[in-house]
Amino acid sequence: MPQAKTSRVRIQDVAALSGLSICTVSRALRQLPNVSAQAKARVGDAVAQLGYKASSAASRLAGGNTGSVAIIAPTATAWFFARAVEAAEEVFADSGYDTVLISLRNRPSVQQKLFGDLAGLAQRVDGVLLLNIGLSEPEMAALAGSGLALASVGMHGVPWDNVGIDNAEAARAATNHLLALGHRDVAILAGSETGAPSLVTANERRRGFEQAMAGHGLAVDPDLVLDAGSSIEGGRRAMAELAENRKMPSAIFAGCDETAFGALMAMREFGLSAPENVSIIGIDDHQMSWFLGLTTMAQPVADQGAFAANLLIERLHRSGLPNPPPASPPSNHLLDTKLVERTSTRRR
Repeated sequence: MPQAKTSRVRIQDVAALSGLSICTVSRALRQLPNVSAQAKARVGDAVAQLGYKASSAASRLAGGNTGSVAIIAPTATAWFFARAVEAAEEVFADSGYDTVLISLRNRPSVQQKLFGDLAGLAQRVDGVLLLNIGLSEPEMAALAGSGLALASVGMHGVPWDNVGIDNAEAARAATNHLLALGHRDVAILAGSETGAPSLVTANERRRGFEQAMAGHGLAVDPDLVLDAGSSIEGGRRAMAELAENRKMPSAIFAGCDETAFGALMAMREFGLSAPENVSIIGIDDHQMSWFLGLTTMAQPVADQGAFAANLLIERLHRSGLPNPPPASPPSNHLLDTKLVERTSTRRR
């Protein structure tokens, strides 16, 4: 009787067994500095138990023509994208790939020009890592048919490998934290999206907020729903609108930490503070969140970038084999988030 085929052990399996992040495991496997002896030992034990074998960096160009990979981001300056890019670049560099960073500068015209000439892009790079890009259906189809190896971070329903978080669950957990502290009049400072099929971050976070409120038998007050984008300035403007023209809630869920930072700035301008006047929570665990005492839902941004980069390298390596096996179906990996409670929230 034939034995069932076992799936290949992947770097995320090593991370799960060792209890370390994907970034730390990747660094330990590649003998890079700034990894403790204890972490290296845990990785070594996990590798031995699982029989993990890394793809050969020496053969990384077997199916490529350029030795380069493009990382495409909506903007190169936002914290999330900078963190994800740095982690991905480290993985690509160790596998011998040069990276071409392409910022769309949040301009539709730049995006249209880039995705309108994918043949030109394919002459420059072997693969593309997309970071939370809102693609139209024609753009998604053009990419899928471009012949480029593809992977992404934070996208939805795409026909290639993707790594992200459950945005609705993160928002639900954040809102439930406020509700568990006795808050009932909760505002949401959220982003907005144009309906691009691959970009659902803000909509999913708003959905998670609404689910948490409904789960406690509470209706969402339309007067406490504000479009704040995902920037410090957007958060500042939304908080000012609350303070000047609407009723003040006892708690606020901000769609990301940078929005929360802007809200904290505006509160200071109006003589308010958190949590004395208003409790506030975000999503991200930005490095400034600790400094500002912001309670947040931490997401592993660097791990998402490193994980997606490893998936892309695996695709490039597989396509370069003399007799490549059939391509595996695209995978979607959701990494865990966790509540980090600091001083910006308290019981009502």
